[in-house]
Amino acid sequence: MLVEILDDYEAMSNRAAEVVIDQIRRKPDSTIGFATGSTPKGLYDRLIEAHKTRGLDFSKLTTFNLDEYVGLPPSHDQSYAHYMWTNLFDHVNVDPSKIHIPHGMADDIDEHCRWYERRIEEAGGIDLQILGIGANGHIAFNEPGSSLGSRTRIKTLTSKTVEDNARFFDDPEMVPEYALTMGVGTIMEAEEVLLLANVTNKAPAIQKTLEGPITAMVPASMMQLHRFAHLVIDETAASELEYTHHHGIAEVPDGQRS
Repeated sequence: MLVEILDDYEAMSNRAAEVVIDQIRRKPDSTIGFATGSTPKGLYDRLIEAHKTRGLDFSKLTTFNLDEYVGLPPSHDQSYAHYMWTNLFDHVNVDPSKIHIPHGMADDIDEHCRWYERRIEEAGGIDLQILGIGANGHIAFNEPGSSLGSRTRIKTLTSKTVEDNARFFDDPEMVPEYALTMGVGTIMEAEEVLLLANVTNKAPAIQKTLEGPITAMVPASMMQLHRFAHLVIDETAASELEYTHHHGIAEVPDGQRS
């Protein structure tokens, strides 16, 4: 596991963008998993800039999003589909037919989740999966207690997650209580995982992810078992780590890809 600790959000976003740009340049037909939320916004701004000023080509990519709220149509301004189009896809030359986002209005949720898993398999798996982390250690919408071998499915959101998300909705009553999400097992099959974290309230989750036991109560702790997990975090998110070095790279165990 490679852990890079950067000074602040700007530096974290710059470094994350370098990783993604390098992946796309090395393998233009990569399959990339995208995340939503405030953390990857800076990364997406830099990818748009690289497309416009450095010719970064998105046309051969296949994309899969981690999750989506159940009951929100893609056009809803709080849907994750809307987030992705507004913050990235509308501004780059991605092929719409190669974009995959779970559909929160699917008639048959279980069949839709099985279809999503099949599409990932047919694409040859995910080359690089971008991840955020919740203050409670969740990844995607795999809340504490999620099965560590889980696949794409419907999940009930914890009251903490619903509360955290309420700030995005005009009416707190409208905050969805269910989401479709890739499972922990699905995420673990990605060739490389790029996990981003900033702000102080993520520090306890980052400490448990890196230094705590592997447990379903902290789904992100599974990163310790991933063949190549790359964490790019800022100083505030790293503030509770015991084993860090001042030059900004934490321990890199033997499992790191050469």
